[in-house]
Amino acid sequence: MPEQMTKTLPRRRVTLLAVAIVAGLAAGLAGIYGIGGFKPNASTTCSANAALLQKLKPLARGEVAAVAVPDRSQLLPDLGFRDAEGKQKHLADWRGRTVLLNLWATWCVPCRKEMPALDALQQKAGGPDFQVVTVNIDTRDTDKPKAWLKEVGVSHLDYFADSSGKVFQELKAIGRAFGMPTTLLIDANGCELGTIAGPAEWASDDAIKLIEAARKP
Repeated sequence: MPEQMTKTLPRRRVTLLAVAIVAGLAAGLAGIYGIGGFKPNASTTCSANAALLQKLKPLARGEVAAVAVPDRSQLLPDLGFRDAEGKQKHLADWRGRTVLLNLWATWCVPCRKEMPALDALQQKAGGPDFQVVTVNIDTRDTDKPKAWLKEVGVSHLDYFADSSGKVFQELKAIGRAFGMPTTLLIDANGCELGTIAGPAEWASDDAIKLIEAARKP
């Protein structure tokens, strides 16, 4: 073997070894902190909910019996949408508050019946530590949803919308959105506490008890 090749070969091995070490460290850091920065591991962030989930399971009954409380809480994507003025908002903007996130559309018949109940829930239970956040996902006429809300008598809910439909697709990708309406109960750290596909009587005593338990772990 020529002398030049014998000198080059060890260098290549050293380079490959260095790359492997760097890749291993990067993978380890990603697993601990999450991709995109030094963030707490999702399982660590949400694992504290184990006792709360057990507390909520028997409260998913009556008018909110269809709410599926998971065995293990997961950190939800930082969903993005816009407010009534067109300002960009993210789910992370509600950190520190329990949230009932609802996705709806004007063509969704069950949404018309459910929306007044969500409005009443916000009136009854809304405050510094809890908010009902309803996100419209109509993709065409962006003025129609606001008029629709007036028609059904909604007056206590802030307006949010995602005309791209990306919010629904992101939740669908993790198995948390199958149709309209879709509603998620989320803790102050952005972790899932419960999910329901379809409407519920959110102003009922059953719903209020569930919400109160979720906001006071």
